[in-house]
Amino acid sequence: MKNHTIVIGAGIAGCCVAHFLQKKGIAVLVLDRSSIPASGGSGAAGAFVSPKIGKGSPLQAVTNEAYSFAKEFYSQNFTQFFHQTGVVRIPKDKMDAKKFLDYEAFNDTPYQKISKQKLKQMGITATDSFLFDDAGVCDAPQLCNAILSTLPFEQYEVKELVKHDEYWQVGKYQAKNIVLATGYQNELIDMRYMGIKGTWGSRGDYSTNLDLDVSMHKSISISANIKGTVKIGATHVKTPTPCLECKGEPLAELFQKASTMVDTNDFKLMETYCGMRSGSKDYFPLVGDVVDVAKMLQEYPKITSGSRVNEPFYKINNLYICNGLGGRGFVFAPLLAKMLAEYIVDAQPIDKRVNPDRLFLKWCRKSKELQR
Repeated sequence: MKNHTIVIGAGIAGCCVAHFLQKKGIAVLVLDRSSIPASGGSGAAGAFVSPKIGKGSPLQAVTNEAYSFAKEFYSQNFTQFFHQTGVVRIPKDKMDAKKFLDYEAFNDTPYQKISKQKLKQMGITATDSFLFDDAGVCDAPQLCNAILSTLPFEQYEVKELVKHDEYWQVGKYQAKNIVLATGYQNELIDMRYMGIKGTWGSRGDYSTNLDLDVSMHKSISISANIKGTVKIGATHVKTPTPCLECKGEPLAELFQKASTMVDTNDFKLMETYCGMRSGSKDYFPLVGDVVDVAKMLQEYPKITSGSRVNEPFYKINNLYICNGLGGRGFVFAPLLAKMLAEYIVDAQPIDKRVNPDRLFLKWCRKSKELQR
């Protein structure tokens, strides 16, 4: 059974890549070990679509480019699953509040300053903050399901990738191209240089009658009341044993913080979601080719000592990645997926800021494993 491209992973990254490839006329198949799309980190996401504030760093720039694209993509194509509630960005403490004053010069997305008194009228206990009116929140699993509803999708746990001539063999499936959108799990190919690691995220959906028209983010995220439901969540636990860290109560700390921001007296927990979100070493997402690590080390045995290397690097033909989106998966996914589709189909270059090549040489020269 031959396909042009197989996308492995049905989180928001894989769904969006498959969507944009299909838009370009490519025969695509999505595979996931679960029968339910967004069963991992994407399904547990708060799925906020809001800009990044700061002092104009490259990461802020690429994040806000992705934000502008994402809100248009969702509002034009999946409006029933994207709620433009506005998002209030609240300083974490007095020191952070001072930083917010410095951030104003670098806010290139529409916003308004909102006072402590105005927030109180809106049912929010917080200091002076920024309100981004165009920002919002997605219904995470429902959105992924909607995207996949027009795509071939099958449950299949991929344990091995085998290359036969010009085609990849994935169980009974064959394809010219493979796109890995597998999140924090990356055992299929040597991608150690990307440094992908997982951070545990939790979200609770609560029924409530609270009149809350706007979403907010401090150290945690709280959504507006959407059809009687408020979402509380955060990407917050960096440990290989998150359940031990949370002591079996992943929402306890989050709910306590939420209660200092809004009135949670009538909140009733309906559902708990937990999942691992993947991030890169430098917090930028990863989109593009995969370096052939074995061939590079064979051709350049002194690369670990800093010897010069000819570019472009050796790549694994017809193997691509869309990963490392961190806690902003629903912000990054649409733009990066479009970028990857244009690269695969039209040979448009990948933005250097998100190209995984940026990490390879540094890994070679600093990896203790390679030094040994």
